[in-house]
Amino acid sequence: MLLSLVILYLLITIVIGLWAAKRVKNTADFAIAGRHLPLSMIVTTTFATWFGSETVLGIPAKFVTNGLHSVVEDPFGAGTCLILVGLFFAARLYRMNLLTISDYYRERYGRVVEVACSLIIMISYLGWVSAQITALGLVFNLLSGGAISIAAGMVIGTVSILAYTLFGGMWSVAVTDFVQMIILVAGLLILAVFAGQQAGGADRVMSLAMSRELFDFLPEPNFHDIAFFVAAAITMMFGSIPQQDVFQRVMSARDVGAATKGPVIGGVCYILFAFVPMFLVTSALVIMPDRATTLLADDPQKVLPTLVLERMPFIMQVLFFGALLSAIKSAASATLLAPSVTFVENIWRQFRPRQSDRKELWTMRVTVLAFSACVCTYAIVSQGTPIYELVSGAYQVTLVGAFVPLVAGLYWRRATTQGAIFAMTLGILSWLLFLATPAGEALPAQLVGMLLSAVGMVVGSLGPQAVKNAHGSHHRLVGLADR
Repeated sequence: MLLSLVILYLLITIVIGLWAAKRVKNTADFAIAGRHLPLSMIVTTTFATWFGSETVLGIPAKFVTNGLHSVVEDPFGAGTCLILVGLFFAARLYRMNLLTISDYYRERYGRVVEVACSLIIMISYLGWVSAQITALGLVFNLLSGGAISIAAGMVIGTVSILAYTLFGGMWSVAVTDFVQMIILVAGLLILAVFAGQQAGGADRVMSLAMSRELFDFLPEPNFHDIAFFVAAAITMMFGSIPQQDVFQRVMSARDVGAATKGPVIGGVCYILFAFVPMFLVTSALVIMPDRATTLLADDPQKVLPTLVLERMPFIMQVLFFGALLSAIKSAASATLLAPSVTFVENIWRQFRPRQSDRKELWTMRVTVLAFSACVCTYAIVSQGTPIYELVSGAYQVTLVGAFVPLVAGLYWRRATTQGAIFAMTLGILSWLLFLATPAGEALPAQLVGMLLSAVGMVVGSLGPQAVKNAHGSHHRLVGLADR
């Protein structure tokens, strides 16, 4: 019965998405909803992009195992990213009237940087979308009592998301996000109240969390722990800023006010609401201590679904899986669309520069389909990797490769194309070096990569000018000597 209701819910979201798809007439409608979305929808779609499987399953599993300091990357870093986008990036980028974030790199640095950053951004989405597909597979596996394998569940989930994203693009994503976020917020809040009652009161749950020191946030006061804590915080805080899915929400706003306020409100709401799944998992330690302990040793991601399936009435199960599917589908649909639009706009156009708008729209849809197949395959191959790790690893490549050129291009007039190339090259090579060697155990690879990317930007931008000035000074001195 529960599985049937879940399938019904999937069908309803598909119908809503296909209804919204009727608004798509051109590539701007497909990619950025024609820049028509009001503030309320910018808030829900930015919130929805972040509130995915890792928030409902991954973050709580990390929190209940290692405490609050282990989730600094997400939700704290991720939510702060949206706030920073709204405060420092949204207005400047919105006024440029671009279709993708990679368009900015082309306008500021030229074609080479545009293509390089596009590839970096596209690669980063593999881990993020795979985390959502993995969670869908887990949901279908649990609801069917194992009759549907996790791999088969991944395929079913991917098809259900494709059914409307393929046709409606950003319009379908935004409208379904709006509906799904209402279900998500209401469902999880009701579950939290019910779980608190089952545990003997919210104060009892909080007492258990404090007794286990789960609310300890700051790292140990030594260089190693502080360095890795900072690296974890900036991975999504900065690494998510040069991302097409965030950019699409900014550019989809109907005015600059909605573009700037939407991400800020969405980011604050995300950080606050991410505590609800953490509370639910902690309550499981009170309600079913023995079962929860066993699951923590096996797979912490299963604690919350097991609590709902084994200890809560049917209506609560419906609410939970409705909320969970809302979170997963909203995040997955957004992140399937983003790299596909980037590929067509910033890479495919290099080979087909004179396509009609209708042909380009068709190409975007084909690319969504192809990317979905790649992501589903990657998720199946990556089975066993924790959802939280899939997400956190996704944003390191954009942090070390694309973040510094974006910030320098917007806020430093002396940034040059050569500086951007140096920044990307030095950032990525140093990151890979630290990942592949024992050096990464002493210093976090993504922190080293970002710092050296900044060094590359400065040296690459100022170095040639310094050499030119020195050469000019030398010639003037020689001229004076000759006289």
